[in-house]
Formats: sequence, C-alpha cells, structure tokens
Amino acid sequence: HYKSKGLDFAKVFFDPPVDRAVARYHSEAQDHGIEAQIDNQLIELCRPALEDRTPVEFAYDIRNTDRTVGTMLSHELTQRHGADGLPDSCIKIHFKGSAGQSFGAWACKGMTLLVRGDANDYFGKGLSGGRLVISPPAGSSFVFEENIIIGNVSFYGATGGQAFVNGMAGERFCIRNSGAQVVVEGVGDHGCEYMTNGCAVILGECGRNFAAGMSGGIAYVLDERGDLEERCLQNANVDLEPFEAPADIDLVRGLIEQHVAYTRSPKGQWVLEHWPTMVPRFKKIYPRELKRALRERELRGAGRA
Repeated sequence: HYKSKGLDFAKVFFDPPVDRAVARYHSEAQDHGIEAQIDNQLIELCRPALEDRTPVEFAYDIRNTDRTVGTMLSHELTQRHGADGLPDSCIKIHFKGSAGQSFGAWACKGMTLLVRGDANDYFGKGLSGGRLVISPPAGSSFVFEENIIIGNVSFYGATGGQAFVNGMAGERFCIRNSGAQVVVEGVGDHGCEYMTNGCAVILGECGRNFAAGMSGGIAYVLDERGDLEERCLQNANVDLEPFEAPADIDLVRGLIEQHVAYTRSPKGQWVLEHWPTMVPRFKKIYPRELKRALRERELRGAGRA
C-alpha cells in the first residue's frame, strides 16, 4: 500500500543481543505488597461495622509510605453492602501523620476518614460517597490557608461524598470531579479542570487556568482580591455570576459550617463571623453547558404542563 511504503518497523521488532536467560516478557508473578498494606489491619478493626453495622471509631498512625489507605476497606464494605454502603460515619478512623498517595481513594458511604497531618497526591481520588477530613497537626504555627496540605490531582474523578480540607490543595484540584462536595482554603493551577458535577467551595486563592473545560457542577470562590476573572478561563465554558441566590448562599454557608465543625478552621470561622460582608465577595462559577441543559429541562417541563 502506498501509505505503508515508508514505514520501517526494524526498531520496533529489533532483537537485542542479550543472554537468552534474561527474561524479555512477563514470566513471573509480581508482588505488589498487598499483604503489607495497613488496610489489612483496618479491615480487621472494622469487622463489627462490616459484618453487623456496629459503629467503630479508633485512631491509627500513618506514614507517607502507606498508599491508597482505605481503598481495600472500601472494597470489603461494598462487597457486603453494595452501593448503599453503611450509615453515616459507621466507620470513623482518626489518622495521625503524613498520608501517602491516593489516601481515601474510592472511599464509599459510611466511611469517615480524618487526618491530622498532611497528604500526598491523589487525595480522595474517585471518592465514592465517603467523607474525608484533613487538618494540620495540633499546635501548627503556619497560616493554614497559605500552605499546601494535600498534593496535586486531589479528588480526581470523585463521584460522591464530602471532603473538608483545612489548608490549600496543589494543582489540578477536583479535575473531573463528578459529584463530590469539597471545601478547601486555596488551590493551585488548573483547579476544577473538566469538572462535570458536584460542588467546590474555595475559601482562598486560585491559581491560573481555573475551570478549564468545566462542563458541570458549580464552584464558589471567595474572591477577596477581586482578580478571579483573570485566573478563570472566560471562554465558552463558564460564566462568573454574582453570589446572590438564596439556595446558593444556604448551601455554601452550610458546607462552611461543616468545614469548621470538622476541622476547626480559623479561616472558615472568620468567614462565618463576617458572613454579611463575605457574601458579596464570593463568585459563582457556572458552566454554560450546565446552564443550557437546565434551561432546556425547564422548558420541556413547562411544555408538558
């Protein structure tokens, strides 16, 4: 074929001159260290909840080598109780230390995982109905809303649940969030990128390229410096609207109240104490595609009426 005449596969099919004893294909099972994961201990400690819905609550130390903590526990919970999960906070675990990558990934309904410390990338990846809470260690002297406490790509692909972050998130916060409610005190670049559903409340600074490709869900940003429009992609994706609808105000205030209750956030408490003057400083980031779909739904409903 004329299109294939110029193709040269010699390097693709090159046979390297190595000893035939060297394996060049999958020839032995890989050890992923599953037996060493702390989720094995968590599952045993949570057996009363898993087996007969008896609430459990305990503390556990964590290190940054402990990755995807809570994921195997979520699997066990879902196997037994399906998508409905367990009653709220039937499993409640207090962690202390630095969490490794993907803490709370796919945490499902009935789980509340709290961290006193910090966490690496992919915090809350695929969150599926559970609740995650993270705040700095007691006695920390730094300004929480000016320091990163969770890494990049937090809440990637989350589909439900809640999270309260007493500090800043790194870059690509809530990328492809599809249903979780998250309160955070600042984010890096590319926040809410490709978000499709859910709600993000940001009580602080946003980096560049905010809401790029955002097609659903809503973000509420406390724009104290008044420069959010410069950081938010003002293209065919989203509009920046006034924060004035009673339903929006009630939703955001309620989430901030939960944020303060779970994390004792000084910034959250300050916002609540100055609520009348804070409301005008919030901006509602509203995807145009979502707005169009809701308008069409309303018109169809009016037509049937």
